[in-house]
Formats: sequence, C-alpha cells, structure tokens
Amino acid sequence: MAESMLPAPRPAASVRRRALFGLFDADGWSWASVKALFWFFLIIILLGYIPDRAYYFTVQQTVDVGILAWSPVNFCPAANETLPCPAPAGATLPWHSSPPEIQLPAGRTDGVTAALGKTYLYVGGSDGHAATDTVFVSHPVGEGNLDKWSAGPALPAPRSSAASVVLGSTLYVIGGLDASGAPTTTVYSLTAGNDGTLGDWKTEDALALPAPRAGASAVALTDGIAVMGGSDANGPTKTVWKSQQDKSGVPQAWTDQSPLLEANVGGTAVHVGGVIFVIGGQNASGAPVATVQQGLVGGPNATAADPNVVTAWRASAQTNLPAPRTGMSSFTSNGGIYVQGGSDGTAPRTETWWATPDANGVIPSWQHMPELDLGQGIQGASAFTASSYAFLVGGRTSSGLTGAAARAYLAPAEPFFQLGLLGATIPALKLSGEIGQQLGYLNAAGAGTVNFVGLLLVGWAFAHKERVRELVNRRRRRA
Repeated sequence: MAESMLPAPRPAASVRRRALFGLFDADGWSWASVKALFWFFLIIILLGYIPDRAYYFTVQQTVDVGILAWSPVNFCPAANETLPCPAPAGATLPWHSSPPEIQLPAGRTDGVTAALGKTYLYVGGSDGHAATDTVFVSHPVGEGNLDKWSAGPALPAPRSSAASVVLGSTLYVIGGLDASGAPTTTVYSLTAGNDGTLGDWKTEDALALPAPRAGASAVALTDGIAVMGGSDANGPTKTVWKSQQDKSGVPQAWTDQSPLLEANVGGTAVHVGGVIFVIGGQNASGAPVATVQQGLVGGPNATAADPNVVTAWRASAQTNLPAPRTGMSSFTSNGGIYVQGGSDGTAPRTETWWATPDANGVIPSWQHMPELDLGQGIQGASAFTASSYAFLVGGRTSSGLTGAAARAYLAPAEPFFQLGLLGATIPALKLSGEIGQQLGYLNAAGAGTVNFVGLLLVGWAFAHKERVRELVNRRRRRA
C-alpha cells in the first residue's frame, strides 16, 4: 500500500527589524538616510559650532547657546538703569546732567558744538541779549567725561543761530545773527591739528553765502556741504545751497539745489544714507511744525559733475514728528536719528524721540520712552557725539539760559542671561585685546581637537562592535 508523504514545511518568514519605535525598517534606505543626516549634523556641531562658541565665549561678554529665537527670561546689567530688558532697538541710556564744575563758564543758547578729534567746542551763541564771539573748549577725561571748559580762540565776529558742519578736522560756522540781530553771509572755519591744538579762525570769503541767513540747518555730504532754509530779512526761506569740494578738499562757491517743500527756520538737519532730513522748525507764518522734509542726495538726477546733487524733497504724515517742535538739537548714531527738546511754541519741552529710516529713507515711526526724556524742558541746545556718548550743551529752559551739559551713553548692554525655548544666552569671559583673541583661538582649536578625537573613537567602536561588547562585559564583571 502506497504511503503519501506530508509536504515539507514552508520556511518561516524572515522577521524584519524595526528602528526608532518601529517607524523605520532597520535595513531600509529611510533609516539609513535618517542616520546619515544625524551624523552629518553631529559632525557640524562638534567640529564647527562648538569650536566657534568656544572662541566667542572667550572674547565676548555673552554667548548664545542654541538658537535663541525668543526669550521670556531676560536679565540685564544694572548699568542699563531704568531701561526695559532687553533695551528697545536704538534706545540710548537715560540723560544725566553734568556736575556744576563742567558747565559752560556762562549760559549760552543757539550756539554751535563740535568734536574735532578729542577737542570739543562750543562756539558763539547768545548770552540772552545778543550774539557773542566766545568759544569754549573742553576735552575728554576718562570714559565719557568732559573736562572743565576753558576759553578758546574767539570768533572774528559775534554769531548766534548759525549753521555748522565738520569736514575732516575743520569746523565751518555758516551765517547766523550778528551782534545787532541781523542775518549774515559769513562763513568762518577753524581747524584742529593732529595734536588737538587749535589754529586761528579764518574768514572764508570765497564761501560766503549768496544771501544772508540765520537759523538755517546744514549737513556734511561726501563731497561738500548742504545748507537748507534759514531766515533772511523777510523771514523763513526755502532755499537749498550746496558747496562742492574740489579735488584738494576745499569747498567751492555755493550752487542752488532743489528748494524745500516749505520755508523753514530753526529746524535741525541730519544726513543718513542717501537722504537729508530737515526736522521741525518754524514755517513762513512763524508757527512750529512737525514736518520732516526729506531730500534725496544723488539718485536719478545725479550728474558726473555733481554726483550728490540734492533733489526730490518730500514729506509724509508717517515720517513727521509726533508733535510740532522748533529749536531742537539732534545727532545720528548707527543709522538712527535722535532729536531732543525744542519748543512747541509755548514752552521748552523734555521729549527725546528717535527713529531709524529704512533703506529708502522712510521713517516707519518715531520712538519715545519717558526714561529717555531730558530732566527739564530745553530749547536752543546743541548736541554732538564723541566715542559712544552724546552730549547736549547749553540752551534755554523755563528758568532762562543755562550752561549745563548732559550726557547719554549710546550703547545699552545686551542681557547677560537669556533663556528661550530653543537656546540660551550665558555670561562669557570677554578677554579683550590681542591676548583675548589668541586665547580664543586656542580654546576653539582645543574644543575642535577633543571633538575630533571623540569622533575617531566612536568610529573605531562601530568598526569593532564585538571587541567593544567584550570590553563592556569585562568591565561589568569587574564591577
């Protein structure tokens, strides 16, 4: 009787291993790609990011660890005083009045200030009755402090409400009121030597204004000087003049440029990027204005003979000041515009406003913080910057003329500690100078070398898995 054989059993289906909580086939391309990306980014972190952080940990005050996209926890140094933490973009530290010892020898308003290297000047101005020819000189002491003011070379004639610019190491005092209160056409210049010594004032006859002006505003251009507005015997004007430097750097006779949109006297002007900003002042009716007139420097109307011609004046409600002001002081720092004080037509004001124009010269908005307002309302003061500080000198308060000076630090410190969802900012060593840089390089090289050796050991361990298991088991038995 024939016997039938049972069929041979089927081979058991091979069990495929799963990785990462069963999400990937351990032997598939997807898991291989994930591992490749992991090692790629790990190598970048170990050999690039960590050595980079090691260098900056040595030379900077703080260092970011991770990606600090947003931080709900912030700690700032006490030196930032009453500012929020972190400080708003463009904010300065609060203004501080100088002690009586370093006030001007006499009260002045509507004068000119300038920093010629490490020589600081307050030129002319009114003593409350008439223009003066006095010049006061100071120098820096320590970190951001002024020395006592002393008498400097007097102007050739009294001047107040003059415009001014600094070209190189030379100060130009343009127009202004004379001792009788009449607008003038004169331009005086004073040059500081390399050692800080001052020469004598020169009367720039070839640079005399085409017509008398007082209360005009002026800015330095890359190739000369621009003067805007001002008042003549008949009142505020719209005129804009430019003096272009020749090849040797000497300013030449004035030429007419595109006029302002509206007459202006007592405004303040700054030049940022390719735009001149004439801020505030009084109009033809004598009323303070909030208008910010913007003139394009160069642009499509530039010529080979005058690449920085001033054209295309414009104004907008968005760019205007929050309120009318005249007799303000102003300065620029790191692309920002800062204006202080002034009068609203009834009394001196305390507000400090600042703004940062965009690439097209448009001011998105003016910023204001009560912490940055002046201690008292002031108009007719004059501002200048030196190093990381701004100084505000002289002016008129509700009590009369003052010779006081105020100072503000322009660079609030960043938070020394921040904790965010994707990273943190921690204090660092901040070793300055050449020694700090060299130690930073050594730290970066040391971190990179240690990480490279670690990667070599990991590679050896993967290539000798059995040997590694044996070493691990042997260590466990000993324990």
